[in-house]
Amino acid sequence: MFQNAPLWQQLILALGLALVISFAATPVVKLFAEKVGAMDVPGEARRVHDHPIPRMGGLAIFLGFIISVILFADITRQVQGILLGAVIIVVTGAIDDVVSLNAWLKFAIQILAAAIAVAHGVVIEAFTNPNLFSDNQYLILTWLRIPITVLWIVGITNSVNLIDGLDGLACGVSTISSVTMLVVATQVAEGNVAVILAALAGGCIGFIPYNLNPAKIFMGDTGALLLGYILATMSVLGLFKFYAVVTFAVPLLALAVPLLDTTFAFFRRLLRGQSPMHPDRGHFHHRLIDMGLSQKQAVAILYAVSAILGLTAVVITTESKLKFMLLLVAFCIAVVVGTFLMRTLRLQHHHHEEGHAPGKKEAAPEKEDEPHA
Repeated sequence: MFQNAPLWQQLILALGLALVISFAATPVVKLFAEKVGAMDVPGEARRVHDHPIPRMGGLAIFLGFIISVILFADITRQVQGILLGAVIIVVTGAIDDVVSLNAWLKFAIQILAAAIAVAHGVVIEAFTNPNLFSDNQYLILTWLRIPITVLWIVGITNSVNLIDGLDGLACGVSTISSVTMLVVATQVAEGNVAVILAALAGGCIGFIPYNLNPAKIFMGDTGALLLGYILATMSVLGLFKFYAVVTFAVPLLALAVPLLDTTFAFFRRLLRGQSPMHPDRGHFHHRLIDMGLSQKQAVAILYAVSAILGLTAVVITTESKLKFMLLLVAFCIAVVVGTFLMRTLRLQHHHHEEGHAPGKKEAAPEKEDEPHA
């Protein structure tokens, strides 16, 4: 019955219901995680928290998301495939949050979930030709559409998991990405995709108060893999379209922060002779922490960067009247971020010089600040 309501009403209802359910369910999920032993225990050098914290909070996000989608979205064959794959992803993530599955097994299950979505018609058929001198405006993928779509879905699924290293980071960046794609989807007349993304954004927003520093619960692989999977499949369903302007650039910009972080991590590890799945301390959030920023500051910076890139994606598909305003907002955010980073670096340099000045006692080294994932 809700599918016949105006789109703006569907978006508000889908987001609001998912938010309320996720927010209300998180304390229950927290108790459940503690009972089944889904705890993130400090021990690895990469972890910042000093006491066990429940994970598996992604169950609350999933609960709000799935109920909202069932009530407000049109469950087409493509959406059915996505939801089936999402259930597989969530079950896998929940098991991993308790017993830590083998990385290659999780990878194989992600490929299976992506293949299920592809089998239901979630496929990248074409994207804008990056060759500006070509007469062909679009590149038709033909037989490559299936492997490229699976690679895209699995890549985005893992990229969100990899940036889940500071309290609230992955959930917040995913919220910004989902809102960005929601706005773009409305611009290119993909109302059903927008409703599903509104449900995802609502689930994230309802969970994030419990996840911000100091976190009371982590979303774990249950949430990180779910967010990556839904964002990936929705980008295929709503953004890789013939009538979407610069179709390849829009999803890349909307998901740029996790995508770039994952790409750099992949090549960094290969160049060091390590497995691409080998954890290290070289992610964007690590580098910001090493610059002297606190967890909250590092997360705020990455939120801002994600917002700037998201605004750029929206500008590409927006009418010219609004483009100047959106670009101005993006520019202002960039100036604030740049100014803050420069000020932080100057303060860090000043404290460093004071700590090593003659007659000054060198400060004791602080505890290593590493993320939990």
